[in-house]
Amino acid sequence: MFEKILIANRGEIALRVIRACKELGIRTLAVYSEADVDSLHVQLADESICIGTAPSSDSYLRIDRIMSAAEVGDVDAIHPGYGFLAENAHFAEVCESCKIKFIGPSAEAMRAMGDKNSARAAARKAGVPVVPGSDGIVKSEADAIKIANKIGYPVMIKAVSGGGGRGMRAAHNEVSLVQGFRAASNEAEKAFGNAEVYMEKLIVDPHHIEFQIMADTHGNIVHLGERDCSIQRRNQKVIEECPSPLLSPSLRKKMGDAAVKLARSVNYVNAGTMEFLVDDSGNFYFIEMNTRIQVEHTITEEVYGCDLVKEQIYIAAGEKLSPHIANPVAHQHAIQCRINAEDPARNFQPSAGLISFYYAPGGRGVRIDSHAYTGYTVPPFYDSMIAKLITVGATRESAIERMRRALGEYLISGIKTTIPFHNAIMLNADFRNGTYDTGFVDRMMNSDTFELHPSNGRLHD
Repeated sequence: MFEKILIANRGEIALRVIRACKELGIRTLAVYSEADVDSLHVQLADESICIGTAPSSDSYLRIDRIMSAAEVGDVDAIHPGYGFLAENAHFAEVCESCKIKFIGPSAEAMRAMGDKNSARAAARKAGVPVVPGSDGIVKSEADAIKIANKIGYPVMIKAVSGGGGRGMRAAHNEVSLVQGFRAASNEAEKAFGNAEVYMEKLIVDPHHIEFQIMADTHGNIVHLGERDCSIQRRNQKVIEECPSPLLSPSLRKKMGDAAVKLARSVNYVNAGTMEFLVDDSGNFYFIEMNTRIQVEHTITEEVYGCDLVKEQIYIAAGEKLSPHIANPVAHQHAIQCRINAEDPARNFQPSAGLISFYYAPGGRGVRIDSHAYTGYTVPPFYDSMIAKLITVGATRESAIERMRRALGEYLISGIKTTIPFHNAIMLNADFRNGTYDTGFVDRMMNSDTFELHPSNGRLHD
């Protein structure tokens, strides 16, 4: 087992990895930007090293500075978390060349599946259905128009290195296609350093379902069920639940088998997620693989009674899948709400600043993954998510009621948050009935009856 691990990330995921390491008796080294000097991951790690100024391009994306910190700290492994360099194949190669274990898939598997265009090609080769689209990278606006005329509007332009809803644009005609092509390319270049895009037929208001994959170096590959990620705003996930209220046992088996088959075809190792779109007729299509731990891994952990971050570390150390991972059994239902520092009453305007009061909910079946606390200043430089609120119940209904209760206890002052928005969703009849898709949020917010629901108007800012 490793003696010391560097966490090449920040915020709640860095804290999550630190906690797993502490329980395994592994020392931790946190790296941080100047803006994160007071962050909890810096305070709770065994050691910490500043790697640059606030912009991620000068800190968390600087491979040279992270590797210098790893050398100074004498670590034997690096956990990348999610985002930043987590799906950077070159970073994995640099770690390997420096004789430091990268806790994740190989660079080869990352290139095969992290690039969305090559992942589609791998899926087709493995016999896994994909959404109709371009055969490769779309190099020009003229090519984009030809492809759109062939597969038919509407279409979706997507960055090959994208994630988190960035580098994506929908187009319903030639004018919006040209505008979307430019916008997606420019956004992808700024966010990922790669302007290349591809195109897919846009399936209107599908269900977004993902399967959690775990694979060791001994040839064992399993999936731990699915997560429904259809509650989205601007292509970014808002709420996730496990299991999905949509899937029948037969469809779950069919999709799970396809996910494992695809992972095996590229010799995948460690944690990964296969993402699919599902239409109302039960047809499913592979869209991409995330070659890292997911933000929403938490609900799979709660439903299956496992620790996926610890399992990542075990796998990287060469161990076989733990028995409860190799033979997974779902026990409960779990829901996760992403709590963002945004003002839903003002079109989700970012709300960075000082948290003057912070109280997290608790009690049975409630989990909080957060780096926020009273006196913490939310910096404006990074993703706006400050917490993940997870509730667990024996049934979906009990998990929803527990989430309503937990949201009511969650008190954050000084900044605006999306807590009232999540309350509105928990009270929505379509969500409570499990009859939602990726168009749910737009329909709900455009409804004449939509209103935000502060949990506690007296205490909430």
